[in-house]
Amino acid sequence: MSTINEKKRVLFDATAIANIVQRMANQVAQENHPGADVVLVGIQTGGVQLAHRLAEQLGKLWGRPVPVGQLDISMYRDDLDHRFAPKVHPTDILFDVSDKTVVLVDDVFFSGRTTRAALDALAELGRPKRVQLAVLIDRGHRELPIRPDFVGQTVHTEPGDRVDVQLPDNPDECKVVLEKSAE
Repeated sequence: MSTINEKKRVLFDATAIANIVQRMANQVAQENHPGADVVLVGIQTGGVQLAHRLAEQLGKLWGRPVPVGQLDISMYRDDLDHRFAPKVHPTDILFDVSDKTVVLVDDVFFSGRTTRAALDALAELGRPKRVQLAVLIDRGHRELPIRPDFVGQTVHTEPGDRVDVQLPDNPDECKVVLEKSAE
């Protein structure tokens, strides 16, 4: 673990993230029959890159490509009346989610509210056979009775802390940074 400054530190570097993603892909593969209709849907914005990386690993394990889509949940959030105009990102799902096992993918799991919004958005696109949740970082602090099925790493944080997952196109530049709150 390296330190950026007193308030920020790198929790995971590129090598650790690659290992975590590989382990998560193995877990998803073990839980889902390779012939099953499994699709990955990354939650905008942080889950999209992670979904693509998981799909790449699953494709190697299963010997076939795994479809990946991206889902924007901005208009499904339960805090719209407390925010300025939400920044809307594209929803790009070029496959039918009905009767498929949909693995929702996000970078950080915190309160469960993002997942609840994603479930609402997904319901408008069809009726999946099953929905699973894969997250790179689970930091706890649940506000809703939602739990991820696949967790890359659990990181204990304070509610005011910030976990920043950086998954740029260059895998060597990936990292997870914890920024401690000013408390």
